[in-house]
Amino acid sequence: MTTRPNAYVRLSPTPGAAEGRPSLGDPAPTVGDLMTPDPISVNESAALDEAVRLLEENEVSGLPVVDGDGLLVGVISQTDVVRARAVQHLWHRWPGLRVRHLMHAPALTADRSMTLEEAAQMMERFHVHRLIVVDDDQLTPVGIVSTTDLVRALAHRPTDG
Repeated sequence: MTTRPNAYVRLSPTPGAAEGRPSLGDPAPTVGDLMTPDPISVNESAALDEAVRLLEENEVSGLPVVDGDGLLVGVISQTDVVRARAVQHLWHRWPGLRVRHLMHAPALTADRSMTLEEAAQMMERFHVHRLIVVDDDQLTPVGIVSTTDLVRALAHRPTDG
C-alpha cells in the first residue's frame, strides 16, 4: 500500500476555530488551512483494545493506522470497533484481534493544497468522515480533516446580505 492513515475526528472544538480559521466562504481555503496537524495514530500490530483506549482518551472517532516506520497503512474508526463487537465470530476472537484485522485500507488521503470543496466531494463520494493529510511523500500522515471540520468552516462562512 502506498498510504498510511492517521485520521481522527476531534469531538471537541478544533483549536483555532474562533481565531481566524478559514471558512468555506473564503477564497479557495485548503485542507492545509483547516486540518488538525499531527494526528494521533495507532500501529497496525497494536491490540484492538489499544485503539479503543486511544479513541476514548482522545475523544476522536477514527485513527490513522501506521506501520513500524510510521507510514500510513489504513484507518480504524469507532464504527469498525462497534461492528466487530456486534459480529459473533469477531466477538469471540476479540482478545486476539489486532488493528490490522479491522482497519480500512488503503486510507483515503488528501494533500495540504486540496481545496475544502474537493475534500468535501471526496468524503461524499466515498462515504467517509475523514481524510488523512499526507506529506509530499504521500506516505507520512501530517494531519487530518474531518466532516466536523468542514461543518465548522461552513458555520463560520460569511453570509450574503
